Amino acid sequence: VKSQLEEKENKKFPVFKALEFKSQLVAGKNYFIKVQVDEDDFMHIRVFESLPHENKPVALTSYQTNKGRHDELTYF
Repeated sequence: VKSQLEEKENKKFPVFKALEFKSQLVAGKNYFIKVQVDEDDFMHIRVFESLPHENKPVALTSYQTNKGRHDELTYF
């Protein structure tokens, strides 16, 4: 989903490292992921994975910017 986020933010991220995640079971799965995008810059992203029989790629559905390393990862 890195390319999807870069397209929405209209910039390239030198780092894209998942540090923590939570999941939520829906008609598929939502993943809430804390991502390091630069040395001291973090984002929280929500990614949706559809059910296997739907055969769809994972999709970035929402994100939050200006997060810090110690900001709690919450459902959004």
